[in-house]
Amino acid sequence: MRVRTALCSAVSALSALTLLSACSSGATSASSSGKPLVGVDYPRSDTDFWNSYIKYTPEYAKQLGLSVKTTNSQNDVAKLTANAQTFISQGVKGIAMAPQDTAAIAPTLAQLEAKKIPVVTVDTRPDTGKVYMVVRADNRAYGEKACKFLGDKLGGKGKVVMLEGGLDSVNGRDRTEAFNECMKKSYPGIKVFGEATNWDGAVAAQKLQTDLTANPDIKGVYMESSFALSGTLQVLKQKGLLVDPKDKKHVFVVSNDGIPEELKDVAAGQIDATVSQPADLYAKYALYYLKAAIDGKTFKPGKTDHDSTIIQVRDGVLEDQLSAPLVTADGASYGGVPSVKSDDKSLWGNNLG
Repeated sequence: MRVRTALCSAVSALSALTLLSACSSGATSASSSGKPLVGVDYPRSDTDFWNSYIKYTPEYAKQLGLSVKTTNSQNDVAKLTANAQTFISQGVKGIAMAPQDTAAIAPTLAQLEAKKIPVVTVDTRPDTGKVYMVVRADNRAYGEKACKFLGDKLGGKGKVVMLEGGLDSVNGRDRTEAFNECMKKSYPGIKVFGEATNWDGAVAAQKLQTDLTANPDIKGVYMESSFALSGTLQVLKQKGLLVDPKDKKHVFVVSNDGIPEELKDVAAGQIDATVSQPADLYAKYALYYLKAAIDGKTFKPGKTDHDSTIIQVRDGVLEDQLSAPLVTADGASYGGVPSVKSDDKSLWGNNLG
C-alpha cells in the first residue's frame, strides 16, 4: 500500500511538473522576453525603400516594447501564405504584412481572422477581407502630385511616359488611375504613354527607351516607384537627355519613394521631384497598431495625433493615411501642390545615418 501511495504521489508530481513545463514553454513561444510577440513579413529586400523599412522595424519594436519574428516573402504571395503559417505556429499575437498581390491574400486573411490574430497591412490594402488597420499613404495623391508637377512644368502641353507599377497591386492601380484622371481633367493637351512594368526596373528601362526612340519629343517621365530610377537615368544619359533642368533638352522626371538617392538626384538636378513615401512611419505605425490590437483598443475615422487621417475604406477596414509630401529642389508649389526642399531634415531619407 505504501509503495502504491508513493508511486501515485510521484506520478502526480511528475504530471504537475510536465504541465508546468508545457505552460512555461507556451509562454516562451509567445515571447522569451515577456514582451508581446508579433510577426512582421517583409515583402521584399531588393529596393532601397523596403530595405529602409526593414531597418526601421526592430528599432520601433524596441521602442514599443514588442518582440518580433520576421520573414521575407520576396514579392510572392505563396511565400507570404507560408510565412503566415509559420507565424501562427510561433504563437504570434498579431501580424504586419505588405501583400503585393492584394487580391490573392484574401484566404490567408480569413484564416487569421478565424484564429483571432489581428493583421495590419502596410503600404497596400487587401481587395477583400478584414484587417485591423491599413497603414499607407494616399496613393491616389501620389499620382495627382506627379501629374500636377509635370503638367505645370510642361505648361499643359507635350508628351510624358508613365512607368506603371504592378496593376495587381492597389498601389499600382491607385497611382495609375489618379495620374491618368488628373491629366485628362487638368492637362488635356498632354499625351500619356502608360507602360506596365510590374515593378521591374529592367522592363521599365526597356519600355522607356522604346518610347523615346519613337517619340524623341517626350518631355516628362513619372516613375511610380524608385524601382525605375537607375534604369531611367541610364536611358536618359544614353539619349543625351540627362542634362541641366535649364537646358531645353531636359526631360522632367518625377519619382515616388523619397529614398536618399532620389533626394540627392533632386538636389543635383538629375531628377526633378519625388513623393516621400514614409518608410519610417510605415514601420512605426504598423507596430503601433499591432500593439493597440493586442491591448484591445479600437479606432474610428478622423484626424490622428500624428498628422494623418483615418478613413473607413469599407466595412471592417480602416486606413491610416500618413503624410507623403512632394519633394523638389526649390520647395515651391506646382499646380497648386506645395512641396518641401530635398534637403529638408524632416524627410526620413535625410536621416538614415
